[in-house]
Amino acid sequence: MSKKTLVLGASLNPSRYSNFVIQKLVNNHIETVAFGRRAGVVAGVTINTELWPFENIHTVTLYLNAKNQKGYYDYIISLKPKRIIFNPGTENPEFYNILRQNNIPFEKACTLVLLSTNQY
Repeated sequence: MSKKTLVLGASLNPSRYSNFVIQKLVNNHIETVAFGRRAGVVAGVTINTELWPFENIHTVTLYLNAKNQKGYYDYIISLKPKRIIFNPGTENPEFYNILRQNNIPFEKACTLVLLSTNQY
């Protein structure tokens, strides 16, 4: 089963967790797309600065704090992902309620840990 993943809040900075995650997803042969404030490429994955209507997104992994997520609620819901991962620091009870109303599963977890422990 494909787990095509959108990294939302992707960074070109190699010391950022979103950057590590892109590398780890690629190393695990998981199709990866990314959105961030600055365009560029990480591990062969283009970081887009426009919100593309990606298809067949299984997972959206968030690297934006709750305040910065607000502008993306409708976009994320429109992708109809199978799950959203709220990484540490991205917890957002307001968005949890919106996701529940739209029947989109979510979990509060660390994508890096899930990948490292084969629980992704």
